[in-house]
Amino acid sequence: MASAGGGDCAASAPDADRPHQRPFLIGVSGGTASGKSTVCEKIMELLGQNEVDHRQRKLVILSQDRFYKVLTAEQKAKALKGQYNFDHPAGLACFCPISADAFDNDLMHRTLKNIVEGKTVEVPTYDFVTHSRLPETTVVYPADVVLFEGILVFYSQEIRDMFHLRLFVDTDSDVRLSRRVLRDVHRGRDLEQILTQYTTFVKPAFEEFCLPTKKYADVIIPRGVDNMVAINLIVQHIQDILNGDICKWHRGGSNGRSYKRTFSEPGDHPGVLTSGKRSHLESSSRPH
Repeated sequence: MASAGGGDCAASAPDADRPHQRPFLIGVSGGTASGKSTVCEKIMELLGQNEVDHRQRKLVILSQDRFYKVLTAEQKAKALKGQYNFDHPAGLACFCPISADAFDNDLMHRTLKNIVEGKTVEVPTYDFVTHSRLPETTVVYPADVVLFEGILVFYSQEIRDMFHLRLFVDTDSDVRLSRRVLRDVHRGRDLEQILTQYTTFVKPAFEEFCLPTKKYADVIIPRGVDNMVAINLIVQHIQDILNGDICKWHRGGSNGRSYKRTFSEPGDHPGVLTSGKRSHLESSSRPH
């Protein structure tokens, strides 16, 4: 990825110098501070892609956080006071019927569609300190595998159906809270405001909107990046994709919005995740 000037999402034709088949799109969900980004970064590190030039990477990471909608002046004032719910699909300060979206789902869907079509895209940059979308964008170049992570990436069926593989990072709530406190303090937030926002908005929103989407996951990763058994299995699976060792996936659905993957038969690739079966990956050395 590289920074560039610009505003909204833009896409260009597939890179003629680097032709390849449609990317394998992986959705990574989980609660706030569950370790989604860390899991994605560890996968990239183990595949050696973090040291590759961003224009030539076979695997890229994209965050749903980039697609928060531009707030109105009133919403921004609430956000600065910790009274805007970024974990609610509608960004509401109360749990009323959803009439809007905290995320720009149209832009998100359009961007993912362009990525799946092998196009170079520009994605927004969101500043959580000022709660605003910056004028700079980030260029995402075509890749073979794309990891798209966020708390509500499985909430919208239109987005959810685009993923070839869905991962859910399942981390203890106390661990997530402690991580969130440290992260938001680093962002310059007041501790009391952080805790109030967590108990008022974040925890209830997780239980109502994020946690129910766990059922859509193909693979659940307990303890996040600490579960290296799960991470290594996923890395091996992605490595097989990059090496072309697994049957090509196909695009399904008459509306063009459903993307499915056809995997080789179980047993052909020991330790590789198999389509159609939900896996709950645990380390055998976990104390009982």
